[in-house]
Amino acid sequence: MSDSPIELLLVEDNPADQELTLHVLKRHNLANRVKIARDGAEALDFIFGPESGARGDEFRPRIILLDLKLPKVSGLEVLSRLKADPKTRDIPVVVLTSSRQDTDLARCYELGVNSYVVKPVDFGQFAEAVRQLGLYWLLLNQEPPPSAPRGQGA
Repeated sequence: MSDSPIELLLVEDNPADQELTLHVLKRHNLANRVKIARDGAEALDFIFGPESGARGDEFRPRIILLDLKLPKVSGLEVLSRLKADPKTRDIPVVVLTSSRQDTDLARCYELGVNSYVVKPVDFGQFAEAVRQLGLYWLLLNQEPPPSAPRGQGA
């Protein structure tokens, strides 16, 4: 495994959505280091598991794309854990989901999600949404400087 930092943690159980997301990010040179978690438990283990502390910041993703409808542990629970922990609450989380339910949208923002995007059904529109998300969150968005204390709200 490379020593370069993880740029994006993709938490997605749909193999087609995983493949398309990776294809778009690579095609547009938006993310070279992507980790995929296929369910909520795998995502939480990657972020909080016993190996996470030993891995250091190179395994801290710059952004998390999170589906809500996941096996084992729901996306809402993953979001809740991420935003409740001072070590991870400042990692931008973008919910990328098929859910248009107002209750899901409201709950995500209550928990501190950075953005909520409904997955377009159309292949081309989905690809464009991923491209725009990658462009904004990985290239345009400015992260806090390394000297800033983690978990302190801006």
